[in-house]
Amino acid sequence: MTRTVFLIRHGQSTFNAHYAETGEDPGHIDAPLSELGLAQVAEARARMAAEPVELVVASPLTRAIQTAFGIFDGRGAPFHVTCMHREKLESSCDIGRSPRALAADFPHFAFDHLADPWWHCGPADERGIPVEPHEVFQERVARFRGWLLDRPERAVAVVGHGTFFRELTGRWFANCEVVALRGPNLEVQE
Repeated sequence: MTRTVFLIRHGQSTFNAHYAETGEDPGHIDAPLSELGLAQVAEARARMAAEPVELVVASPLTRAIQTAFGIFDGRGAPFHVTCMHREKLESSCDIGRSPRALAADFPHFAFDHLADPWWHCGPADERGIPVEPHEVFQERVARFRGWLLDRPERAVAVVGHGTFFRELTGRWFANCEVVALRGPNLEVQE
């Protein structure tokens, strides 16, 4: 069997919906899925139903956890939450919540291995957002790619974020779009 990693961008978040309408950051810290996002997740669940998945990897941002659970709950594959592929912190929605708060909302996931905070911390910009420097972000993307290449599973689903996946693959993803990486070097399959 060819090695496959399914990259899945989260469904539309409340931040995405507001930003699409106004072009402004609405201040939604760790934005959850919108109603449209929940519908996108249901559609992605149907699209992914026949795909074998041995491990589901989710970012600790709420919209990614909701997407991962919505698509893969009941499939028998273990879930692993890691902040290695969290979104590049540049907006309010990219600021996370403590592992304790996440565990209260998502008791079926483990968060005790995450630092608090697990998102980028640094000097804040004029909006109060600690924007992640691009070189730090690029280094994190490279570490995650290496981590994926070292995984023993033959089929992994990674639920994450648009800017992160663009840096990883060179292309933008729509909400709940699934892109397969295949082969020993995990190349994008169109």
